[in-house]
Amino acid sequence: MLEAQAHHQIKTLLRQEESDWPHHLTLSRLVARSLRRRDTTLVQLPPSSSERWWLGLLVPLCLAPEAGALVLTAPQRRRLLQLELPRLRNQGLRLPCWQGPTPPEGPQLWLMDVGELIQAHRDGHLGQRQLLIPEMDQLSRRMRNALTLEIEHQHWDELRQACPQAESGLLELHDRMSRQLFADATRPDGAVRLEGSAGQALRDLLQLMPASPEPWNNLRSINPAEWSQWAELDHRLLQWRWKLAPLEPLQLLRGVLLDHPCLMFSSNGDNARLDLEFEQAGVVPDVRATLRERELNEPLPVYAPRRQPLPNTRIYAQHLLEESRRLILGQAGLTLVLINDNQLRRQLTSSLAAEFGRRVVHESTAPETNGVVTCNWDWWLEHQEQLPAPAQLIVGMLPIASLDNPLTSARVERLKQQGEDWFRTLLLPEALSLIPAAIAPLRRSGGRLAILDGRLRGRSWGDQVLNRLEPWIPLQRLLPE
Repeated sequence: MLEAQAHHQIKTLLRQEESDWPHHLTLSRLVARSLRRRDTTLVQLPPSSSERWWLGLLVPLCLAPEAGALVLTAPQRRRLLQLELPRLRNQGLRLPCWQGPTPPEGPQLWLMDVGELIQAHRDGHLGQRQLLIPEMDQLSRRMRNALTLEIEHQHWDELRQACPQAESGLLELHDRMSRQLFADATRPDGAVRLEGSAGQALRDLLQLMPASPEPWNNLRSINPAEWSQWAELDHRLLQWRWKLAPLEPLQLLRGVLLDHPCLMFSSNGDNARLDLEFEQAGVVPDVRATLRERELNEPLPVYAPRRQPLPNTRIYAQHLLEESRRLILGQAGLTLVLINDNQLRRQLTSSLAAEFGRRVVHESTAPETNGVVTCNWDWWLEHQEQLPAPAQLIVGMLPIASLDNPLTSARVERLKQQGEDWFRTLLLPEALSLIPAAIAPLRRSGGRLAILDGRLRGRSWGDQVLNRLEPWIPLQRLLPE
């Protein structure tokens, strides 16, 4: 059996290599079982597993490379080719890999990114291969990014050149849209939702043209009810970029997961959010397995005063500065400050830099030993492997998506039309899904967590955030190291 062969191979390999991760053997058997049975399996890994899952995934694939199509990001592909495959070769294991838009003809593992996965599905090239998705919790966002259309100023010029008979209509339409967008803008760096008849008028005009260059040709086929549209404005040049993104890509491309067996890894621990995405994709996992780590069960010291202002109050920025200053004083290790609001984050960074000098940096992977890094949540989750373990994490604002974001606003509006509780169905689960991975390095370093968002104690849903932090202990007083 494939499971027994994979178990034997990885056990032999682990005798020659030291590893402190206890799940290599269990994971290899789960992967081998899924490859043999060709089922849909979800393996929930411990948060921030530091990609220690590679060995358990690759060893069974060495025995059956033709069975899978591995969906990777660019950094993951580099790690596979430059680190993991040489590591396997040194132990006498070979894993032939194929890269390209067309499927391999021999027994090779097919490597692809999310964009190539979508194209291979549309072209019918996946065949009977099993999809291997290491970060299932990020798949929806990455599919949305891959499907997003961007129409810039030069694309309008290309369209007029390709269809000179419609030049006057296109110029008039572009001018009308430009005037309306800049009139609706509330701030220079903001984005404006594209609503009304202008977009539909352009689609109607495109339908009358015999052919149009990309990305205009893609614009013909989209259903506006399933896509969000917005404009990113450049006030300096008085130009704008038109962006279109699908509201729920897993629902738009249901067949990607539904038509093929899948082996998926997830590390956010959010069953509610994953279940919603599986419902959108029409998928019901045949097997669910959860791997845990003992080191993540140590209670986390949490500083979260009961009386704190809400983020939408005038005094919140000053409260955030004063509390951050108190938390940073006397701290010998690295401090991370997480805020998604760009304007508030820049303001806080400037104020802290005036107080602590060069210790304070913005989204930098090379801070001082006792440095302070201000960043948004996505940046921290993406770069935490490149930073030393933090001594403390300051949550300036919980990662509740803002309705000022056009994409979020469109998704919320769709749920309202369906009569759904949009906050507890969409915004809260997505925010909760970010927390376990964000605080996992803090548990390993023995650091402390500070939450300065008054909504934690002032809103009924704050208890769900505290439950996601379990186990934790309250930190009543701040003491210097």
